[in-house]
Amino acid sequence: MNCVRTDENGESRLEIDGALDALTVRDIRPVIDAVVADRPRRVTVDIEKLNLIDSSGVGAIVSLFKRVKANGGVVVVVGAKEQPLAVLKLLKLDAVFGLT
Repeated sequence: MNCVRTDENGESRLEIDGALDALTVRDIRPVIDAVVADRPRRVTVDIEKLNLIDSSGVGAIVSLFKRVKANGGVVVVVGAKEQPLAVLKLLKLDAVFGLT
């Protein structure tokens, strides 16, 4: 799993690739904590290159969503396909995260 963060004009963007699962989610938690601490207006989570997500990965993204929303911000997820998209649809999170 690799996560790259970029910030521009009050927006944080996280590009995640590889697998976001129980073994790798611990690597993204400090990034999520830093994003929440910076209180961006908008967070875009780009998972186009993510090929696997499990419940731990979903939990990390949901945690980011809730924490940013509590600070008055918005989180959107973009680029979901294949297995990650199927998981998010199964959990009915596609609508919550703004996936089309």
